[in-house]
Amino acid sequence: MTDMAGQVHALIYGPPPYDDHHGGGLWLKDAQGWFLVRNLVGMEWSSQFCADPAKVDLIRQNAQRLYAAFPDAAQELGIQQLLETPITDAAGVAEWTDSICNASIPLSAPAHTGVLPTGGGVHHYPTPVTDIAFFKHDSFQLWVTDGQGNPAAVAPVSPPGSGDGRVHVLYATPGSDLADQVHQAEANSQALILPPSHPLAQQAFAKQPG
Repeated sequence: MTDMAGQVHALIYGPPPYDDHHGGGLWLKDAQGWFLVRNLVGMEWSSQFCADPAKVDLIRQNAQRLYAAFPDAAQELGIQQLLETPITDAAGVAEWTDSICNASIPLSAPAHTGVLPTGGGVHHYPTPVTDIAFFKHDSFQLWVTDGQGNPAAVAPVSPPGSGDGRVHVLYATPGSDLADQVHQAEANSQALILPPSHPLAQQAFAKQPG
């Protein structure tokens, strides 16, 4: 595993230092070196205490099938016994939860446990939203501040260069006026789309070229 550190730096997650996020990461190795995929689900540390061993074993079985195609990686990681041992009790769940087959996604502290405005950590905000931060244009402001001073997340509704300055509200702080607007829209089976003149849209596109 001496070359894994260099491979980690090439991931989309950004530069070190890293925390080991319990996100279901599975490290594989081919002729180009180590690379990362994700299992069916990731198990955060505290989730083990409500986990059904039979269901966690399905996660293990999925990893076992994948590593069967990458036996050299499994051997180098030293996880053959882990992959081959059925999970039947709390001890097995605990071992899986903290293993390299689960607690191995390299995230910076702001992306892992950060709170806005310092960082939108996956432990505080919805993961489908926080993932956008890793691949969005640098000029687009994903996280914005609503009229009450709460964090919110928005995304464009049209491709770059379209001239469409509307945004879709992806996340609103629970209990906020914006969250009430989101709930009202969803009750009508609609997304909350804000016009270009709205302050959140203005914040989102403030850094983009005119």
